[in-house]
Amino acid sequence: MPSYRTAPVLAALFAAATAASAQQATAQQAQSDVPDATWIFDTYTPGVCTPTGAPHGGCPAGELVRIRVVTIAYGLVRPWHLSFLPGGTDMLVTELPGALRIIRDGQLDPEPIAGWPDESLGSQSLNSVVLHPEYEENGLLFLSYVKRAASGDTTVALARAHFDGEELSGVEEIFVADAWGTGATAGRAEAGPDGMIYLTVGDRDAGNLTDDPSYRLLAQSLQSHVGKVLRLRDDGSAPDDNPFAGRDDAKAEIYTYGHRNAQGLAWHPETGEMWANEIGPLAGDELNRLTPGSNYGWPLVSLGKIYTGNLASEQSWYRPGMEMPVMFWVPAISPSSLMIYDGDQFPLWQGHFFIGALSGQQLQRASFDQPLQSERRDPMLVELDARIRDVRQGPDDNIYLAVSRDQQGGPGSARNTPNGSILRIEPADE
Repeated sequence: MPSYRTAPVLAALFAAATAASAQQATAQQAQSDVPDATWIFDTYTPGVCTPTGAPHGGCPAGELVRIRVVTIAYGLVRPWHLSFLPGGTDMLVTELPGALRIIRDGQLDPEPIAGWPDESLGSQSLNSVVLHPEYEENGLLFLSYVKRAASGDTTVALARAHFDGEELSGVEEIFVADAWGTGATAGRAEAGPDGMIYLTVGDRDAGNLTDDPSYRLLAQSLQSHVGKVLRLRDDGSAPDDNPFAGRDDAKAEIYTYGHRNAQGLAWHPETGEMWANEIGPLAGDELNRLTPGSNYGWPLVSLGKIYTGNLASEQSWYRPGMEMPVMFWVPAISPSSLMIYDGDQFPLWQGHFFIGALSGQQLQRASFDQPLQSERRDPMLVELDARIRDVRQGPDDNIYLAVSRDQQGGPGSARNTPNGSILRIEPADE
């Protein structure tokens, strides 16, 4: 079992931030109310025959990795995505309701970055902020967001802007997904090692409230962006080497298809392979290895149920021509983000997958080819009772998290309450 201290501070942390918001106080003022928001946990990497690596039933323990979890900033509203600025650990943070924030020298600027949202874009919420691969030369970044039309329908879009360290300028919408509809939808953007921008477009939850599969089957259509991972140039156009480029019967931007709600994208630091995790409906969450042009099955193959309680597919495990998940979750954890660690702060974790979970309220560490185990899953930080929205390896090789305690529709639900934080995981000396 993990050992931890000051656990009650987390509740105080969010409560202080909420109270400060009600009084229109700044995040800096709220942060001073909780001077010691720190936790220490024991983890083991891994044991031969126990799920956590701890001693059990005569099995030897794994190697102890003691970690410290430190609060960097709080008072954020559902922080969704982190991007580190060059030269240190300053970072940009998106808030889902629509603001872009910056943390400088470990302090959250009390004011959102000017220039976003741009009223001409019709942005309803903000998902990702991604630095251009040549950001240090051109100062460009990308913002993915949910775009609303006058009809009320929404889709996922991508904008490009210049950032001078203080505000955005030259905001320009460069791509709008052909995925219009009603109900919640979201996506995530990342810059790939090839210099391209990868954008996920989910199959919206509204399509899973009925046994009629017509909307979710758009994930199988190459003439729609619904349920896809897209690959774009920095101007929003489709690269000529995309798998379906030049075909009249397919959208040229599509990189992979048959996804329900891909949220985490990462490239393996050793193999270069692209990985993604995605949220199923009621169970059936997946971790997939992505290859260009491949079909990942949704909704024709799924281990999950739709929200009527019926199976999404009567053939839930395999169909010819569709890729199998490398890992799946039943029951669901709602994987929100993905990072593959290759830093020096935690040498025993090199090559391990870190998966943020929403409904699972944990950071899950997954490792493959372990002693006597083909895979190992270690749930971490469950005691914090927080939804992990993003996980990043920082320039200092520590691990950074965006977390919040919102429970939409549940007791105490507050969609625009500042109940989110940025946490750092570092080695503990004690």
